[in-house]
Amino acid sequence: MLDVIAPTAGQVIDLADVPDPVFSAALVGPGAAIDPERSANTQALAPVTGTLVKLHPHAFIIRTSDGAGILTHLGIDTVQLNGDGFQLHAAEGDEVAAGAVIVSWDPATVETGGRSPIVPVIALDASTEALTVRHEPGPIKAGDVLFQWSR
Repeated sequence: MLDVIAPTAGQVIDLADVPDPVFSAALVGPGAAIDPERSANTQALAPVTGTLVKLHPHAFIIRTSDGAGILTHLGIDTVQLNGDGFQLHAAEGDEVAAGAVIVSWDPATVETGGRSPIVPVIALDASTEALTVRHEPGPIKAGDVLFQWSR
């Protein structure tokens, strides 16, 4: 069982409520999402321990030692920002521990710019049945278990 922790504090929402058809239909994979607190310099943490196999300012993928991939996407349509407002604290290829700071960003600025700051956390190549959502919709602290992945 793989514990996937919340990369940021905020309100847990169902993936179906993410304002993006690809994430809301779970086309990338199952998971959950967080509507983050609107504080400047918000830190996005590694949701699992593993290798940072993909790193963009707005999104990153960590692969665990047994091959589980977790995508964390900071906001919706934030790729259009070309990295503005995001600060990287790690590099692609780094080994990271769950809870390590990967990116700092400002969800309020993302929202002010007309984009959603919602953070989908996705289990790549997983079946919906393999995830046990441990956290009900509502408040969550960064580092709390968001869901478990039965592997």
